[in-house]
Amino acid sequence: MAMKNILFATLLATSVSANGAENFVVQDIKVEGLQRVALGAALLKMPVRIGDTVGSQDVSEMIRALYATGNFEDIKVLRDNDVLVVQVKERPTIASISFSGNKAIKEEQLQQNLDASGIRVGEALDRTTLSTIEKGLEDFYYSVGKYNASVKAVVTPLPRNRSDLKFVFTEGVSAKIKQINFIGNEQFTDKELLSRFELNVDVAWWNFLSDDKYQKQVLAGDIEALKSYYLDRGYLKFQIDSTQVAISPDKKGVYITLGLNEGLPYTVKDVKFRGELLGKDDEFEELVTFEAGETYNGSEVTSLEENVKRLLGEAGYAYPQVRTIPEFDDENQSVSLVVNVEAGKRIYVRDIRFVGNNSTKDEVLRREMRQMEGSWLNSKSIETGKGRLNRLGFFETVDVQTVRVPGSEDQVDLVYNVKEANSGSVNFGVGYGTESGISFQVGLQQDNFAGTGNRVGINAMMNDYQKNVSLDYRDPYWNLDGVSMGGKIFYNQFEASEANIIDYTNESYGASLTWGFPFDELNRFEFGFGLTHNTIGNVPTYDQAQRFAESIGQGNGDIVTNDIDLNVSWTRNNLNRGYFPTAGNYQSAFAKATIPSSDAQYFKVQYDVRQYMPITKKHEFTLLMRGRLGYGNGYGKTDGNDNLFPFYENYYAGGFTTLRGFRSNSAGPKAVYTVNGNPSVCNSDTCLSATDDSVGGNAIALASVELIVPTPFVSEDFKSQIRTSLFVDAASVWDTEFIYDSNYAGDSYYYDYSDPMNYRSSYGAALQWMSPMGPLVFSIAKPIKSYEGDDEEFFTFTIGRTF
Repeated sequence: MAMKNILFATLLATSVSANGAENFVVQDIKVEGLQRVALGAALLKMPVRIGDTVGSQDVSEMIRALYATGNFEDIKVLRDNDVLVVQVKERPTIASISFSGNKAIKEEQLQQNLDASGIRVGEALDRTTLSTIEKGLEDFYYSVGKYNASVKAVVTPLPRNRSDLKFVFTEGVSAKIKQINFIGNEQFTDKELLSRFELNVDVAWWNFLSDDKYQKQVLAGDIEALKSYYLDRGYLKFQIDSTQVAISPDKKGVYITLGLNEGLPYTVKDVKFRGELLGKDDEFEELVTFEAGETYNGSEVTSLEENVKRLLGEAGYAYPQVRTIPEFDDENQSVSLVVNVEAGKRIYVRDIRFVGNNSTKDEVLRREMRQMEGSWLNSKSIETGKGRLNRLGFFETVDVQTVRVPGSEDQVDLVYNVKEANSGSVNFGVGYGTESGISFQVGLQQDNFAGTGNRVGINAMMNDYQKNVSLDYRDPYWNLDGVSMGGKIFYNQFEASEANIIDYTNESYGASLTWGFPFDELNRFEFGFGLTHNTIGNVPTYDQAQRFAESIGQGNGDIVTNDIDLNVSWTRNNLNRGYFPTAGNYQSAFAKATIPSSDAQYFKVQYDVRQYMPITKKHEFTLLMRGRLGYGNGYGKTDGNDNLFPFYENYYAGGFTTLRGFRSNSAGPKAVYTVNGNPSVCNSDTCLSATDDSVGGNAIALASVELIVPTPFVSEDFKSQIRTSLFVDAASVWDTEFIYDSNYAGDSYYYDYSDPMNYRSSYGAALQWMSPMGPLVFSIAKPIKSYEGDDEEFFTFTIGRTF
């Protein structure tokens, strides 16, 4: 065989003249070294075919084309007479990918990054791409202050031209901020400026909102906050001339120096609007919250721009451009603000679509919409629809997107993306709660029955203190005007002593009907009536109960009542979502009264409020304040006796829903008995004796302050299902009809039960989890103030109730 002439050895060589090569006609093409790549695939990528006349330029293009496939790490081209011989060395195939030492970055994120770069199992290994990935990952660590971090891609050869790929991370520790210096600040002290920073030096252990570890992104946010601080105080020409970040030799400390040019404060001379005002000049003027002569405030100007956009958005202009241009009068240190408005085209809504409602019917979501198809887009109506979907309680999350219609400049589609929550279940099981003991339950409880939005409950439950069977139904859209209708039939047996209340039994059954009427988007009224039959057995002999029995003429034996009540309620729901809300307000008021022909003539009113106030922008920290006021009493007379409030309708405190840290229903007034007296002690024929049996009262006041905090050690996937909080609870239950006799103040359990200032309080922590079996609630609490006879309870566990 004749000696082969090397025509080309590397991609960088572009000439074969040095080898004495000359143009020739290719009679055949041979490819040597192929293992994984098919011969046909390799030949297809070559721009040279048998019969072509080739020279050095053609060979260069052929090698470039083969390298571009990403399958080869070395290519040589040789000539054997008129045969073109291509010798290739294939890149090894990736057999496996693993990671070691990565804590700051999850493996899922790393895998996504590798997939985007074409590094995956079964693909060819590109060492150049690996170097780029190594550098990119190290840059990430540098951006979060880990300057000792390194990332190495270790390639281990395997048989059959395969390789294992392992990324070894050495993360090190984040560099701490040793010092933050300001140069050029004359109007404000370093301490005042540092108060605007999340990054800080020597952070106290309790200051969990600050950080002493350097992060490039956080510093950028702090610089913007610093600019806003100056702009809000009139320094329109404030500038940061330099930002220097110096790293200590051991790469564990960072020194930050900011050079400031403060300028001078400016006052507002006047505000003018120009551009496409659409006849809304007067409405825009009303949005201005500052007057001529006031110091310029950047936040108020930004708020003005946002309010102008909002006003235009409600009129169908979905993409307005609003920009404030300052015109300076340096001599008088004043500025004229020119608000330039570009409304753009008026946008109409073509379609409204829903995504993610696998169980809930489309019509259930669509009836909550306030934005109509075919009308112009109204940003307020869109957000109202989103809020109403959130408050249904059927969904974990609700998002809305405005999607432009292809080929149209004035039409959009609205896409509401929902993630359905567990709104009910068919259940049969055994549960346990520290307040109720072991419970058995069977039935159907579905707030979104068959996806219709109707609530259906068929339940049978038995626990330590009650046996209950009930059927309830509610249609929130009984007619097209949004009038709801609901009803309930129930049977209940109640053993008071097992509920930490003085011993008696109550067997009751009845039915009720309710109609609801929407007042506006937030307020709703409901009216109804009910019929209840009560049979009170083992009637307690303590004074409060006996006085009620005598007032209705049933002083001996069981107490039997047949009552018809009329009721009215009001709710105002402005929560940002029905499922673990973080902002907004919820209020409800309820009143009922039995009609005069009832055996027990009484009334009962109650008011509840919840207020969620986010502390941070992303609502990781939220303050929850809860309150309740309730009062009931008898009215009219029976056989000349004043009617009293039924003791079996009393309010109680203690337990998760009222006062954590105290056993359920145990905090409040105690049973008082009249007994035969000892003249040497009582100075009368009878004595009063109090016990530790809880009897409740006809009035209640509850208050709670709760700080909702991020749940530690929980992944992002579960954060929306778990809530952690720290709380302080306070409660007072009292009996307005109680007659206090100070002669018996020495009794251990006897005090003035009619005094609302005899309150209890506690503090603790709670964890709520929306599990597949329903809400699970855990809390630990310690009483701050308590009275003799109150039962304390450090730990509680409850299924089926959240706040």
